[in-house]
Amino acid sequence: MRGRGSWFKRAISVLFVTCVAVVAAGCSSTGSYPPAPLKAATPDYRYLIGPLDTVNIIVWRNPELSMSVPVRPDGRITTPLVDDLPALGRSPSDLAREIEKALAKVIRDPVVTVIVTGFQGPFEEQIRIVGEAAKPQAIPYRQNMTLLDVMIVVGGLTDFADGNSAVLVRGKEGGKQYTVRLKDLLKRGDITANVDVKPGDVLIIPQSWF
Repeated sequence: MRGRGSWFKRAISVLFVTCVAVVAAGCSSTGSYPPAPLKAATPDYRYLIGPLDTVNIIVWRNPELSMSVPVRPDGRITTPLVDDLPALGRSPSDLAREIEKALAKVIRDPVVTVIVTGFQGPFEEQIRIVGEAAKPQAIPYRQNMTLLDVMIVVGGLTDFADGNSAVLVRGKEGGKQYTVRLKDLLKRGDITANVDVKPGDVLIIPQSWF
């Protein structure tokens, strides 16, 4: 229950930052924030398992214990001989070691491999796109992801978007806000407007008033 409460608090925190940023973006004018850094890659990034991911658990020489299971909304998984094992926020290799420890109580020298086959990621590491995107949504972060990758997933801008007034809120930097030029990137093909995104970023696309 303690882990679940911590996850809920983090989720509320992310939503609060998003709401504040939406209000701030609506009241601000173009250029009121510094431009987003062109490079913001996270070379040491390791994918962490999130709720609703699907994990394929392979137990060497024990096919009856090998299976694909979903991560429940509470961040836990259940497999034969292992009940309610926390998976949320773990890397696949870390989860494999935890399963080995649990199985070692009933079988000799278990060797486990965990492969993630469905990706959502932890709530606080997802990229959120709100406002005048064709398909606003939350998407899982992946290594070396850029603004252009994000916009392809959400289907670009609506006809009412003020793309060059969009704001990127960087959750990993305490909610720091940057200006991004989506119109220049998508409508004019200006590749200099394509910037790296980071886990936990929120992209806010305002509506044009003209």
